[in-house]
Amino acid sequence: MLEFLRIHNLALIEDLELEFAAGLNVLTGETGAGKSFVMRALGFLLGDRLEADMVRPGKDRAVVEALFHEEGPDGGELVIRRELAGATGRSRLFVNDALSSQEAVRDLRARLVWHTSQHGQQRLLSPAYQGRMLDAFLPDRGLVQRRDALLAELREVAARREALAARVQSLEERREFLEYQGREIEKVDPQPGEEAELLERKKAFRNEEHVRRCIDGALDAMHGEGGLLERAGALLREVEALAGIDPGYAEEAEALEGFRQRLLELDGRLRREEREAGGGFDAEAVEARLFELSRLRRKLGRSLEEIIDFRAEIAENLSFLDSCALDMKGLDRHEAELARALGGVLSALGAARREAGQALAGALAAELRGLGFAQEVGVAFEFAPVEVHPGLTEDRARMLWTPNPGQAPQPLDRIASGGELSRFLLALVGLLTREAMPTLLFDEVDAGIGGLTLTSVGQRVAALAARQQVILITHWPQLAALAERHFMVRKEVADGATSVRCVPLAGRDVFDELARMAGGGAQGQALARELLAG
Repeated sequence: MLEFLRIHNLALIEDLELEFAAGLNVLTGETGAGKSFVMRALGFLLGDRLEADMVRPGKDRAVVEALFHEEGPDGGELVIRRELAGATGRSRLFVNDALSSQEAVRDLRARLVWHTSQHGQQRLLSPAYQGRMLDAFLPDRGLVQRRDALLAELREVAARREALAARVQSLEERREFLEYQGREIEKVDPQPGEEAELLERKKAFRNEEHVRRCIDGALDAMHGEGGLLERAGALLREVEALAGIDPGYAEEAEALEGFRQRLLELDGRLRREEREAGGGFDAEAVEARLFELSRLRRKLGRSLEEIIDFRAEIAENLSFLDSCALDMKGLDRHEAELARALGGVLSALGAARREAGQALAGALAAELRGLGFAQEVGVAFEFAPVEVHPGLTEDRARMLWTPNPGQAPQPLDRIASGGELSRFLLALVGLLTREAMPTLLFDEVDAGIGGLTLTSVGQRVAALAARQQVILITHWPQLAALAERHFMVRKEVADGATSVRCVPLAGRDVFDELARMAGGGAQGQALARELLAG
């Protein structure tokens, strides 16, 4: 049940607060006063889109918020608030002060509100809408969900097959070139990081040549004519002789011995590196390999890293071409399985629709009799096969009715008047909301009716309001007089600005509004007194 609605800075509404009763709530006012826009604001709160220019001029944002109370063991208070930014047109939505999504609120909408308008009357003429109404009356609504799920899977399989066929065609056109590129790559067989390694080895070899020249020079200095080793040995012998005569030379002799040992160690190291320098390096082979890799790069127009990845891609594509026939067969098998399952669901759905159609037609005819139709009024559902998948058809319904005795059943769009459609929609809503018990919003659903029919419609609206909340926008005083709470919507101009106000009426104000709706003057006042008295 909708307990409270507040609209702030939305279009012509500056600040509007409505507290609704549990039964019948009526909104009245002159044409263009803004009655339907109150319902539009509620639709925005529950997921509909509004543009940024709907924010009241001069204001940063518009806010619509409502308090709902849900009955049942899982029920409780539910506060929904939605804000619309004037600068960007973006909206933010909160459920119980927690940021939420429009999708989540749209899911809530079905159990909170059932909105019926003059537009709904025209939708009732559509066989597709009639079919959805019948499906809403099915005992097992999961059949429709399973059908939708299977059809979605079949569409996915078809899309995968189409994508597979397109890829096969594209690769088949390039197969010879891919195979040629693959052979060229295999001839060279580049390895990850190979070129960098070869360049590093080449650089190291150039360094080794310089090192070798230095080693040769050092060895020549040590072993050449009058070399350092020989002269260091001679010097050591002379100083040792001096130390034998004068002990003061002992320390120098010891230092010279250490120096000679270091020279011998250096000599050994230089000789070892002389033997190892340049060993195993084939400069010609390295240059040839670098040229081969460079030529492959130029031929394919890619870096070596890209070529290595491309080799794997070529192998994967060629493997795919070899195995795609198996993939296609797998899709065919999966499609056949889904089609068999869909056939079973469609068969069950067709039977369920026929059974539900009989029950709904009988219940709807009874409702229509209570809304002023002839006692002989008849309703039936006609079914026609529609192909939903190659080789599979679904029985879809169209509503037929017989308003008067002696007439053949006809579609609604051929013979139903606006008033008849209003009562049809009222009867359908009453039947389809018995279990869910949401708030019913009737936006001038009484259009096109008058006279004695109003009495029947009023009785039906009152019966609905006895079991669930009803909010009704109407121009008929006969219906407004039934309200438990009556609101009047009007425009006011203050300081050059127009605002929409919605005020609850009581006592004399209710009488005055009913008299205005009845045409005013003595005749209008008489009808208002009669309505309030009865």
